[in-house]
Amino acid sequence: MASKQSQGKHPSQRRYPPELKDRAVRMAQDAIAEQGGRQTGVITRIAGQLGVGVESLRGWVRQAEIDGGRRPGTSSDDAARIVELERENRELRRANDILKAAATFFATELDGHPKR
Repeated sequence: MASKQSQGKHPSQRRYPPELKDRAVRMAQDAIAEQGGRQTGVITRIAGQLGVGVESLRGWVRQAEIDGGRRPGTSSDDAARIVELERENRELRRANDILKAAATFFATELDGHPKR
């Protein structure tokens, strides 16, 4: 029997299908609700039943609570928007640098004095 590590990926690098994540979160939330809001042992038990990492499941449940407004933090939608805005910002800064360099180049060409 081959270990999970011998499959070429560290356990933290495995990707779980969204359906499994959703099911795991629902199961954990239902079990927590049945225990009156106490999480004691729920995450570990359900992670073991589904074969997912305990910390992965803990993070998914935490993010679901944030997305549902039951816990403070950055929602998934907000995080995705921040990533997109940061990417756009990098692209705009790069374009701005190119335009500045082009303006400097053409200004020196029109002036007739090469910049040193």
